[in-house]
Amino acid sequence: MTDVWSERASSYVESDAHREGADLELLVSWAAGAETALDVATGGGHVARRLREAGLRVVTCDSAPGMQPDVICRAEHLPFADASFDVVVSRTAAHHFEDPGAAIVEMARVARGRVLVVDTLNMGDAGERAEKLRDPTHVRNYTVGEWRRFFDGAGLGLEEHVVLPHEIDFAAWLARTGCVGAEADEVRELWGERVTVGRLTLDKIALNGRKVT
Repeated sequence: MTDVWSERASSYVESDAHREGADLELLVSWAAGAETALDVATGGGHVARRLREAGLRVVTCDSAPGMQPDVICRAEHLPFADASFDVVVSRTAAHHFEDPGAAIVEMARVARGRVLVVDTLNMGDAGERAEKLRDPTHVRNYTVGEWRRFFDGAGLGLEEHVVLPHEIDFAAWLARTGCVGAEADEVRELWGERVTVGRLTLDKIALNGRKVT
């Protein structure tokens, strides 16, 4: 089987949409006071980079060897002992997880203190069709209520959640997954007014949970 994510690795390392953003800086601020962190589904490594710049010792993991993580594993099966890290973080990845509830349970298990997650918020059926057409590895974006249930089910008290607009270059977003031609046109139509002057605005949710059980 082709390792799609390893093939995409360089484009995600170089992606402006992933390299920076208010959500990334919010994660760093929420991690303040921690000494160690696990970056789950590290992708281009942008969370790990910023946390290291903030002085944390960071271990990265990802299921794609091409992302060059410290540990190759799925988010649903983290090969670390209980309470191994002060904070466990995952950014813009959970919509690809086969079982996000199980992944959050695992993240909570290996965390001593906090679990921090950012992902694209569910924006309706048309948005989900657009996401899947643009990238067949997309599983699903989730609602605020679903995220609350994931955190509750993992024994995490959700101390704060923030919904943020995330504006990205639409053409670059399509190019990262090789979406071209008629499929790209259909994705553009499905997003409707969210695409303006070549920019797509998505809604992101950032969640700050503290381990309570």
